[in-house]
Amino acid sequence: MPRNLVVLGAGAIGCNVATDLARAGHAPVLVDPWPAQIEALRTRGLKITLPDGEEHAPPLEAVHLCDFASLPRTYARYDVALIAMKSQDARWIAEFVRPHLAPDAVVVGLMNGMNDATIASVVGAQRTVGAAIELAAELFVPGETRRKTPRARTWFGLGELDGTLTPRLAMLRELLSACARVELTTNIAGAKWSKLVTNSMVLSPFAMLGVQSQEATQDPQIFDLIRRIGLETVAVGRAHGYRMEPIFGLTAQEFAGDPQAVVEQLVTTLVGHLGRNSRNTAFQDVLKKRRTETDYINGLVVELGRQAGIATPANQAVVDIVHRIERGELGPSIENLGLVPGA
Repeated sequence: MPRNLVVLGAGAIGCNVATDLARAGHAPVLVDPWPAQIEALRTRGLKITLPDGEEHAPPLEAVHLCDFASLPRTYARYDVALIAMKSQDARWIAEFVRPHLAPDAVVVGLMNGMNDATIASVVGAQRTVGAAIELAAELFVPGETRRKTPRARTWFGLGELDGTLTPRLAMLRELLSACARVELTTNIAGAKWSKLVTNSMVLSPFAMLGVQSQEATQDPQIFDLIRRIGLETVAVGRAHGYRMEPIFGLTAQEFAGDPQAVVEQLVTTLVGHLGRNSRNTAFQDVLKKRRTETDYINGLVVELGRQAGIATPANQAVVDIVHRIERGELGPSIENLGLVPGA
């Protein structure tokens, strides 16, 4: 097991991961730029509201970005770095931690999007392991989180970028089993694209419409848009050679159907896991008036579609509408559905 472990990002995902690791006897350092969150975690610990109850985790070793370099153990270098931040943060946070990594360290991005190449370009491909995760949570008040994915359903897929199965994957599986059911894959890029297909359908689309999980899938017009987005994303992925990998506990047989059946299975499975009243991470960003990850999910689909000569009008509409929301020109509303061509 690694001696020195750092979790970069104390948001909804990072603080839950760090708390689970601490519960299992590990001693992660949790780093974040939000002073109020760091102070709450360092002094009071974390209040966790789960679907089946409430917990209070004891204080963590949590530090602000500006204090990280002065930690005594930072001089000993970190063996494992887990990045739990937004896609737009991938490059700078990798640059931030790079000087503090052990020569044989491993860096894992517990993030949305396809960020492994970005991380690897900074810390080195030999230090980078890919991950696709199913863990949803909310964080609006410092030191308090609502974890929407029960521990029994939390899932992490891990894989080497070159598709090999290595001893360090086994080490990471043992480590992260404190947080989730962990599976190893020889096709991590395919697993991450499967997650991106799902995210392209549910994150920014739900945020721009101001709707929660089951509310969205029960509306025929919204579900038609979801399906169109997913089919575009599947087509773009196939054109770029991504072989979709089963995620969320689904089977290979369930992924062997036609693309429409696959995208519908993905979104209904995820929404079923989350429950009725669930605001996803993009919706939370909109409510907080922060930049979303839209450019790294639907925007990525649009760009890769352009490169492959595949039209992506539904994904493009999501990008355009969310950009208008981010600029303050629109608010999240079901009326934004009328701005989508063909909706």
